[in-house]
Amino acid sequence: MSAGIVTPATSAPARRELAGSPFLDAVHGHRPSRLPAWFMRQAGRSLPEYRALREGNGMLEACLTPDLTCEITLQPVRRHDVDAAILFSDIVVPLYLAGIGVDIVPGTGPVMDHPVRTAADIEALPELAPEQVAPVAEAIALLLPELGRTPLIGFAGAPFTLASYLVEGGPSRNHEATKSLMRSEPALWHSLMAKLSRLTGTFLQSQVAAGVDAVQLFDSWAGALSERDYREFVLPHSAGVLGSFADSGLPRIHFGVGTAELYGAMTEAGADVIGVDWRTPLDVAAARTGAAVPVQGNLDPAVLFAGQEAIDADVVRIAAEGARCPGHVFNLGHGVLPQTDPDVITRTVETIHAQPVA
Repeated sequence: MSAGIVTPATSAPARRELAGSPFLDAVHGHRPSRLPAWFMRQAGRSLPEYRALREGNGMLEACLTPDLTCEITLQPVRRHDVDAAILFSDIVVPLYLAGIGVDIVPGTGPVMDHPVRTAADIEALPELAPEQVAPVAEAIALLLPELGRTPLIGFAGAPFTLASYLVEGGPSRNHEATKSLMRSEPALWHSLMAKLSRLTGTFLQSQVAAGVDAVQLFDSWAGALSERDYREFVLPHSAGVLGSFADSGLPRIHFGVGTAELYGAMTEAGADVIGVDWRTPLDVAAARTGAAVPVQGNLDPAVLFAGQEAIDADVVRIAAEGARCPGHVFNLGHGVLPQTDPDVITRTVETIHAQPVA
């Protein structure tokens, strides 16, 4: 075990009492004590302590070794004073746990052993059993007492993004094979998406049972679709995932990249909070949801390289846009870039916390 990594708790604690959490107040549409902030990919390559811990450990190993997952998740909370932790994981972790051949190739991303494109391929995909998620649940059990009153966000990739990796065999710029299957074999497509909806639902339900305080469903590639195609081929399956733990009462955040035209439909899928990338002003995004839910976002990650004066100006602008929404959690419009100076992130969180709360 690496230095600084906590040891396992003897049993998972009961759900924590987190009244007054700025993050939870904001996602429930209440006035928080300060503008809450957390950043996607806040745990990871921007932190020297993360790079030291990852030496000799592959990405999937780090995601599935509970003490490593715990320590990596905690690192940005200690360093940056963010208002929520997000479980360190990867979109393809539930595929790997189910026994589907996938590897995360440095510099490339998830790569499948075999693309999934036929009825036989889909039939052969295994289901995910709750007991297979045990390493993730164990990591959550470690995290909760260490986090104290900081909420923990669970995490999963949405069915469409998982389907894209499976069908393409890896990352794709244009998603040709995915869109071809969707349009030429709609019944086959819905069969694949139904399987992935169950798999993702099981993955998230296990995190909910283990004690996370909120959940984010991340649809990396949904922005490649028109609203028409999203509604027909994706929305029912994302709704299945988000609906599978609706009774938990936990906030459900739904985020996608380049999804400005989809915010209304993504809200209809069951989102309690819509994550907004940097392309759309927060108040415009909120209007597209019918002003129905709080928003999360949306500083451009590249602005963190522009100097503190430029960063502060964008923070002030975004906070003002968020103040016109039903609720606002400050975040980036995507993940922290690997070369980002951690001290800049810390100072940016301080600036966010100094903003007036509407």
